[in-house]
Amino acid sequence: MKYKLSQEEKDLESSIERNEWKPVDNKAQYLKRFKSAAKNTLLKDKRMNIRIAGKDIQLLKTKALEIGIPYQTLVSSILHQYVTGKLTER
Repeated sequence: MKYKLSQEEKDLESSIERNEWKPVDNKAQYLKRFKSAAKNTLLKDKRMNIRIAGKDIQLLKTKALEIGIPYQTLVSSILHQYVTGKLTER
């Protein structure tokens, strides 16, 4: 059975075939950091809807894929780190 791929899946497949993917440096450190952040954000009792540029969503999905977590978890983690002062502006 052949599956029909979405445009996003086709782009991802092409990117992989062109060897554009590289291993993440300090993977264990990234995983530890984001697993901890995910654990701290598991107790979710409110929903939030935001409008965000499609390109930014794609970049978030790419980053989340690199570290092995859902992109929604990454967004939640980033927001949590920012509001708790663990993530600051440069």
